[in-house]
Amino acid sequence: MTAIPQGRTRRAALVTAACALAVTGAMVLSGCGGEDPDAGTNGVGKLPAARIQAKTRTAAQAAPTVRLSGTVVTSGRTYRLDMRLKSDGGTGTVTSRGATFGLLRVGKQLYLKADAGFWNHADGSDGAAGKLDGKYVKVPQGDPSYRKFSGFTDKDVLLDGLLTLHGKLATDGHHEQAGTPTIRITGDDGSGGTLDVSLQGEPYPLRLVRAGSAGTLSFSDWGKDFAVTEPAKGETVDYGRQLPAS
Repeated sequence: MTAIPQGRTRRAALVTAACALAVTGAMVLSGCGGEDPDAGTNGVGKLPAARIQAKTRTAAQAAPTVRLSGTVVTSGRTYRLDMRLKSDGGTGTVTSRGATFGLLRVGKQLYLKADAGFWNHADGSDGAAGKLDGKYVKVPQGDPSYRKFSGFTDKDVLLDGLLTLHGKLATDGHHEQAGTPTIRITGDDGSGGTLDVSLQGEPYPLRLVRAGSAGTLSFSDWGKDFAVTEPAKGETVDYGRQLPAS
């Protein structure tokens, strides 16, 4: 067997060691932040904040359905919402001042469903409560309650009013909402609100913190269909021209 010269062996060992060091160094660099956080995403994380906001509004408007949950503060009153919305209606519950009631809109017809305690408080007596307890009460379009609550069931109106940050827009890093990676945008460093936008699939808004402590909302079930149908006649009450003040 022919002996391998020692010089050649030494050179081969040096080359092998150098290659190992190079590979190890690359792994260390990768582990120390060399990875691209937008790799494999929908790419909106690389855009300026104003472009991200525009894209998320477009995606939200184009989606046929959404579920919205959380709190909204308006005129000094806090409402806790859990609503499913689509273009021709919406359904869900609203809680305010300890009272919970259901809302259902089919086309332009709005229904309000609550227990006797809710109606007792609204009416100031028990005169109407027995008739309205647990029923879908038709809300006339001219009634103050219609103007007050129909917006909670209108996807386009609600999202158009919510998905706007105030002040100078900026990005605020990569985050995560319910296991989905997001890019966060802010208005005036957060005082104008913050919005987390999905980095997977369509750039849907996933979480909104409104400016001025005006509530926090989560958005989910984008595009998941659901039915909104008229309640049965036996479950419906037509109270008249005006409901008790609620």
